[in-house]
Amino acid sequence: MHCIFYILHFTERYVLHIIHYMLFEIGEQIRQARKERHLTQDALAAAMRMSRATISQLERGTVQDIGIRKVVRLLEYLGLTLNVLPKGRPPTLEELREENES
Repeated sequence: MHCIFYILHFTERYVLHIIHYMLFEIGEQIRQARKERHLTQDALAAAMRMSRATISQLERGTVQDIGIRKVVRLLEYLGLTLNVLPKGRPPTLEELREENES
């Protein structure tokens, strides 16, 4: 029983790590696109009818509660898209590190 709990706990932590990594990557792209357009967080927030704090949290990958429609609308405004990949095994931590380094 302890072994199953450990595996579930490890898997949950791994999935949360992947989600956090993806949010961080999305945030980095948002920040970069915003800066390339010479927009402040305040200006972007006003254009998107969001708070500056939400924009900041998105850019840092720490946003807790935001709908996907708002994220997609923000990405479109910045000329970005959200891609969905085919179902499959999630990348390993090593694969994520290698991708980040390249």
